[in-house]
Amino acid sequence: MDIQKNIKEVLAQLPPHVRLVAVSKFHPSEAIEAAYAAGQRIFGESKEQELNLKQEVLPKDIEWHFIGHLQTNKVKYIAPYIAMIDAVDSYKLLAEINKQAAKCGRVIPCLLEIHIAEEDTKYGFTFDSCRQMLDEGKWKELTNVAISGVMGMATNTDDEAEICKEFARLHDFFNELKNTYFNGIDTFKEISMGMSHDYQLAVREGSTMVRVGSKIFGERVY
Repeated sequence: MDIQKNIKEVLAQLPPHVRLVAVSKFHPSEAIEAAYAAGQRIFGESKEQELNLKQEVLPKDIEWHFIGHLQTNKVKYIAPYIAMIDAVDSYKLLAEINKQAAKCGRVIPCLLEIHIAEEDTKYGFTFDSCRQMLDEGKWKELTNVAISGVMGMATNTDDEAEICKEFARLHDFFNELKNTYFNGIDTFKEISMGMSHDYQLAVREGSTMVRVGSKIFGERVY
């Protein structure tokens, strides 16, 4: 597995405004070091303990993104250094991130996870529940988080038309939120969608951030 070659191939397919999150979860630090040597600086992890071990030994200019389901009781462990929490799926989690960020004197960028897939999933706001949360307005008092955009995962299918439809729906929803709740807020700018099997479709539908793992690092070692 030539990680450096793979990174360069993926980056060559991305427009300049689209950022790559290299999904390094379940891969060893040596694999991250290889990607780092190729110039990659943003990495995605989904287990707090694994992330803590890696961030202690790897270069300090890495931007760590937490991309999995985050339990509220784990926030305090990553709050001192996390660059972005990509999958906020409840107001309760947002409030806890704000609380722990305040203790660290930080403002933590967060993405709202939106459930766009046809598959059942435990996590993510529906369009309506997200609107309801934003309408209630309590999030405006959370001064140590910055809601920076939306994230969504398309249905795991070979039907490209379905995938594109779901991505387009998320892009439209981002525009709705931008106009309704975040007008004039420059930090609300990210549409995180697209993974190893569908990131090229996601870019076509307006993604600003893709999460690519197996195409860079190979299959995961559990």
